[in-house]
Amino acid sequence: MAATVEGPLMKEPRTFARSRRRDIAEIAIAYGLILTVIWTPRPLQQMLWWAAVAVIAAIMAVSFDGLRTMGLRTSNFFGSFWVVGAALAISAAAVLIAARLHTLRQPENTRLLIEAFWLYAIWSGVQQFLLQCFFLSRLLRLLPGPRQAAFTAALLFAIAHLPNPILSILTIIWGTLACLIFLRYRNLYPLAIAHAILGITIAVSVPGHVDHNMRVGLGYLKYHRRQRLLPLPVQRSQSDQMASTVAWVTADAPTLRRHRHARP
Repeated sequence: MAATVEGPLMKEPRTFARSRRRDIAEIAIAYGLILTVIWTPRPLQQMLWWAAVAVIAAIMAVSFDGLRTMGLRTSNFFGSFWVVGAALAISAAAVLIAARLHTLRQPENTRLLIEAFWLYAIWSGVQQFLLQCFFLSRLLRLLPGPRQAAFTAALLFAIAHLPNPILSILTIIWGTLACLIFLRYRNLYPLAIAHAILGITIAVSVPGHVDHNMRVGLGYLKYHRRQRLLPLPVQRSQSDQMASTVAWVTADAPTLRRHRHARP
């Protein structure tokens, strides 16, 4: 049976009465915590990170909108799976270009690729969950139309990636498209998979000194390029791979230096 489609972009269905003031307060609290974590130095950053996780989880538990509204369902999974195919096509093109430019930094086999990026792949799903299920769902109730809500959510997404210029530009584009696609199909899983593919592609195709190893906020400003090149793979500790916010970024994206056979 063909997958059903939600149809044109629609406003968020109300599962229970909720005031505008409450939606605004929840957005302000969650986003304020995210920005605070991004711009706080370690080790205080790690404590604030867990505090932000607890607060946002509590807000979502109290304001639970239902699995269908949040896109955590099987319906329309295959109907929206074309997003994954598009991400793979973009990834293949980016990898080919990086290989020609000798900037490609990849593990030697699939197993090592998974070891290097498994945490980021999970984190991609968390980012999409918060973008669509937390911020977009509330903005749909606050703003006059779904397109305005989608762009505003993407703008918040991009601001959280400042001052990294590459990630800020890419995230406002991806964030807008992802929100619009979500509103049409109402399924989160293909978007999470596509996000992981695109994020890993950036990590392996863009030199670390260009995007500061995908860091944002204070981590971006404190980045120092390492002079010693190590053979791949380089597996970071779990603490280094911890996300620096509970929303959209990683404090230390997996640092895959150039392969020893790559040209300088």
